[in-house]
Amino acid sequence: MKKTKIAAVSLLLAMVCLTGCHGKQAEETFVLPETFDESKAVEITFWAKNDTNKTQREIYYNAIEDFEALYPNVTVNMRLYNDYGKIYNDVITNISTNTTPNVCITYPDHIATYLTGRNTVLGLDELMADPQYGLGGSALKFDGPTAEEIVPRYLEECVIGEGHYALPYMRSSEACYVNKTYVEALGYTLPETLTWDFVWEVSEKAMEQNADGTYKVNGQQVLIPFIYKSTDNMLIQSLKQLGADYSDEEGNILLFHDTTADLLKTVAQHGKTGAFSTFKISGYPANFLNAGQCIFAIDSTAGATWMGSDAPLVDIAEDKIVPFETEVMTIPQYDPDNPRMISQGPSVCIFYKSDPQQVLASWLFTQFLLTNDVQIPYSETEGYVPVTLKARNAEEYQEYLSLGGSDKDLHYDVKIRATKLVMDHTEDTFVTPVFNGSASLRDASGQLIENVTKAVRRKKTVDDGYIRALYEEVQSQYHLDQRSGSGVMGDKKDLGPLPGESVALLVLLLGTWIILGSLAVYGRIRKRE
Repeated sequence: MKKTKIAAVSLLLAMVCLTGCHGKQAEETFVLPETFDESKAVEITFWAKNDTNKTQREIYYNAIEDFEALYPNVTVNMRLYNDYGKIYNDVITNISTNTTPNVCITYPDHIATYLTGRNTVLGLDELMADPQYGLGGSALKFDGPTAEEIVPRYLEECVIGEGHYALPYMRSSEACYVNKTYVEALGYTLPETLTWDFVWEVSEKAMEQNADGTYKVNGQQVLIPFIYKSTDNMLIQSLKQLGADYSDEEGNILLFHDTTADLLKTVAQHGKTGAFSTFKISGYPANFLNAGQCIFAIDSTAGATWMGSDAPLVDIAEDKIVPFETEVMTIPQYDPDNPRMISQGPSVCIFYKSDPQQVLASWLFTQFLLTNDVQIPYSETEGYVPVTLKARNAEEYQEYLSLGGSDKDLHYDVKIRATKLVMDHTEDTFVTPVFNGSASLRDASGQLIENVTKAVRRKKTVDDGYIRALYEEVQSQYHLDQRSGSGVMGDKKDLGPLPGESVALLVLLLGTWIILGSLAVYGRIRKRE
């Protein structure tokens, strides 16, 4: 019996030792090389997003060509996507096989999820501060911005937890593109700042019809006065303007409460009359706006080149375009004296690799994307704004802004006004807390708007009972029902999956108790014998 116990203890100690050695895989730390070895061939991959904008593609290709001319030992392989969601999905898939790109254009919400893997996104604080290869460093072969030359608010948006995990690339916000001609035809004058009450009132007024079923304001059979492209932004910004909860820095979900319910009921009220719809339900707001079938079209400022009867980019036939005067305004506000609008736009992150020279090459290329030669041309393609003060204050960029309206292409008036709107309201913008699951919360927010709008179209009643059921449905759909929150969510908190070493320790303890229990039973049997 004594020998058996000694053997069991020895086995237990061996298991503990093995767990201590292999149960926890320590994160590898990147050490910046003293110099960039330009005699060594380095290949990096760059994943970027582009729709159908040929000019943007050319800017990327030119940036790569110029960078490779400065660093001939580096080859940059670019892969273009037409959707940020597809980039996100591919990165998640590739994390498990350690085949992530070197440099990736993405969003902080997505980066927070990437960081749950081991050795994924690289922390940039030490790199940014390095005197040789950091921002504005002495060893750079290009005129990159210093940390002070990046718009502070945009740089702050790249902080996840305690450090920077990305650099901002471009920024935009949302704008309300208004058919001013129709607003005035309905007997209204646009205020200096749009309010939700004004937009709802005008939208309902526009629903008046002639005897033949056409709408009085446009004489057509089709009219959706108010269309919102990104319904997640619609709800998030409304809550921010009202000072209501959404989430917090600890990752608690605080969305499902009475204020949200009241907002959803308002949406349902106007969705029921047909005065409101969404992109997912009806289609692209610009198409309705340009056809004279929409009055308030809310979309990103980056989509300004598609908005207005003179827009250089359109998706409808030319004979369907209805001439009108386009006004570019901030999104509707609950408090016009304290406007709040979301800050959006892509950032650039770097993934950890075992070769320090490859990581340094990725870091150099990331900084190169912030040079004026990239920032200014790219921002001129759509209603984006450069993320550096260096580019914003450049004579070339100031001249571009001053020529707004001088042509209907590069200096398209609506695009320039949308750009200026973002710049004028930089300090009025905000971002939501970033954590593992914040991307799902954002999707859930939009789903709430979509569901109530669909519900009233299907003759359902959106009351308190419907809202409670909707909350539970959306929480389950986006796996939010185990996180902290208010309203029907209760106070359960999702601490995330247990670390691998914790799981191993629990398995070890369970196995140990089974062994000890077996030994005790065995001892009793021997004693009886």
